[in-house]
Amino acid sequence: MLNLPKTQFDVTAEALASVQADWLAVGVWLDQPYSGPAAELLAKLRESGDFGAKHLELAPILNPTGVAAKRLLFVGLGYRADAKRAMLHDAAAAAARHITGKKTGTVAFAVPVPEFTLAVGVGLAQGCQGPGIRKTTPTRFAPERFVLVGGSETELPRVRAESRALWLARELVNAPPRELYPETFAVMASDTGRSTGFKVEVWDESRIAAEHMGALLGVAQGSLRPARFAILRYTGKPGAPVLGLIGKGVTFDSGGLSLKPTDGMVDMKCDMAGAAAVLAGVQAIAEMKLPVNVLGVLALVENMPSGNALKLGDVLTARNGKTIEVLNTDAEGRLILADALCFAVEQTKFLVDFATLTGACLVALGTETSGLMTNNDEWGEQILAAVSRAGERAWKLPMDSSYDALIKSKVADMRNTGGGRWGGAIAGGKFLEQFVGDAKWVHLDIAGPAFAEGESAALDAGGTGCMVRAIVEMAKGFAAG
Repeated sequence: MLNLPKTQFDVTAEALASVQADWLAVGVWLDQPYSGPAAELLAKLRESGDFGAKHLELAPILNPTGVAAKRLLFVGLGYRADAKRAMLHDAAAAAARHITGKKTGTVAFAVPVPEFTLAVGVGLAQGCQGPGIRKTTPTRFAPERFVLVGGSETELPRVRAESRALWLARELVNAPPRELYPETFAVMASDTGRSTGFKVEVWDESRIAAEHMGALLGVAQGSLRPARFAILRYTGKPGAPVLGLIGKGVTFDSGGLSLKPTDGMVDMKCDMAGAAAVLAGVQAIAEMKLPVNVLGVLALVENMPSGNALKLGDVLTARNGKTIEVLNTDAEGRLILADALCFAVEQTKFLVDFATLTGACLVALGTETSGLMTNNDEWGEQILAAVSRAGERAWKLPMDSSYDALIKSKVADMRNTGGGRWGGAIAGGKFLEQFVGDAKWVHLDIAGPAFAEGESAALDAGGTGCMVRAIVEMAKGFAAG
């Protein structure tokens, strides 16, 4: 079903001028002198104002002299003092996007310093994959090989693992909903576990019912596609604590009887981006053989309108016995996560959930930053630091008791919406908090950065692979702690 790139990654210490490649991309700092290949030509480009080395600025040279590569691409890196993983990642991605519009064999990138090997390698992986997965004539062609010139050999396994994970997550999010639905997603999870080295258990709707997951089944009941609940287990350090990762997997969200308008529904194949991130992140962790124990939980449903669909005013009972008044069937993600969190907290006391949960979070933080909510400030800071190390973005939102009234119900233990326009993202977080017990828990609302409506210099439209890199950092930090 999925058509993932098969590009190989290599590292070389060879001199830039002698590297054999179809393209050689060379980063240039805005505020530092350049003495690499075609230095005189670069000086002329700068004098003429055709290239200033601003971040993401590109200058292709199609017939370079003095290098073995067939083509040369100058890549603006911006100011050296601003150099971070995100900056180098995006610069490499922009270079790859420029190059991979046509078929090519080998693409080499000059890694400025070895510490940026991971940023450059995974950035190149991002830039060579587009959303046109069903076009008869592709618009993007992954090269046969990426060569990281001057890169770190020890970072290469992680580059490969994170790249493959990023490709998997993005391809899952971009897949048409007639192909990717709860049953096929669960099969994909099982196949991934077998090929990578982690255990996968899948519950069907009868098992889900036997496990008292009434909230999850309530959302699924309007669709012809039955729900699935996938449990991923990776054991890299027997006997050690377990990191729990929970992903919202609504493979298509029509809104249910609270039907979305067309403009709001057109991209709702992306509503499983949290589950995609968890599956891809566990794949990367297993491929890297990190010394950590991880539990992944994928709650998989379709949210559809039908004569059997969940109705406004219905009351559902979650796995922990708490009752939920449904006042909006388009606030379904928190319902399936309620049961998923109940299960996860029975397994471990360290939880992070990932969900395209609310449009309100996108309104508050924009399209590039996730909202982070937590019941434990220390745990929240640990997860926030991991997100930052990965070159991704999150911002902490308040979760104090003054927001408790947002989910109060007159007929059940809680309601599934905040009942007004204000604080919608926090209302979602306060709802989920009711199902984590005494566990340390972080909720990441990734509604903004999980799916790009349009392309940018460093990213094609569609699924972004949001939080895959961050999950690897979370696992590494958890293992170290």
